[in-house]
Amino acid sequence: MARKRMFDIEIVDTDLFLEMPQSTQNLYFHLGMRADDDGFVSNPKKIIRTIGANEDDLKILITKKFIIPFESGVIVIRHWKINNYLRSDRYTETLYKDEKRRLTEDENGVYNLGIPDVNQRYTRRYTQYRKEKYRRE
Repeated sequence: MARKRMFDIEIVDTDLFLEMPQSTQNLYFHLGMRADDDGFVSNPKKIIRTIGANEDDLKILITKKFIIPFESGVIVIRHWKINNYLRSDRYTETLYKDEKRRLTEDENGVYNLGIPDVNQRYTRRYTQYRKEKYRRE
């Protein structure tokens, strides 16, 4: 596991993040510091106990969609690839390959659970194309 991690101001300076209790924000930072190179954390309950947070803080992070929980107890930080960039020579793939296979990434690199709807992707691209074409005319 890496010893250095980053947090992007575009994530932690949002009203959604700053309106959470400080204990929840603190938990997010501690989870980020202990995540593997793909953003997975295998022991969120241990981290909660270690820093004096509580289960409600974890629930808030889930509700506000900052993390995605899995039935195995592993969690992943949704904005991991926005927060952290690793060179390929320093990257070690996660041990949690089953969980990783269940994720998709949007165009910004944000993790989402499940398979993307192809129609939604097509509709979004088509709508963007129509807007740009309209602007040019």
